[in-house]
Amino acid sequence: MRKVIYWVHTSVDGFVDGPNGEFDWASMGPELSAYGKEVHDRVDTFLYGRVVWEMMSSYWPTADQVSDHPHDIEFAPLWRSTPKIVFSRTLRGPLDHGARVISAVTELTALKAAPGKDLLLNGGSQLAGVLAEHGLLDEIQVMVHPVVLGGGKRVLPLDKARVNLDLVDSRTLDGRTVLHTYVPR
Repeated sequence: MRKVIYWVHTSVDGFVDGPNGEFDWASMGPELSAYGKEVHDRVDTFLYGRVVWEMMSSYWPTADQVSDHPHDIEFAPLWRSTPKIVFSRTLRGPLDHGARVISAVTELTALKAAPGKDLLLNGGSQLAGVLAEHGLLDEIQVMVHPVVLGGGKRVLPLDKARVNLDLVDSRTLDGRTVLHTYVPR
């Protein structure tokens, strides 16, 4: 069975974006970028909620043409070539950039049972909360950046259920970002 990995950047106070939706604070240094490549080698599909999809699809198709950051230059071709699934009740497919839309979280169970590598949920705290409540997250990777945002969206908002986790790994990357890896109990 394929795993769903939730990969998310957060502030020290537990927010994935700032009070006004800003995401200008996450820093992809060489160690974090190299670790990201290791994670991407484990997966063959990216998962997004609508909001993160709109952010990603507005930047990554041409990021390597407009940025000189090594992470952007290396990740943009990988992003373009990886199939993507967007969870949305408002978007209608087909979408550009190798993406398709599904509207029900329950469809993820069939995706997990299908052959292939693991599935990577990039950000998308609302979707992550729903998946956690349905027991569909198999691994949670939280990159804690040295910033306090004072508000925004929580890393894993839960409406109904408590989710107990076990810490299976923790490390510092680039001397500034702490990666915590959890699995549900």
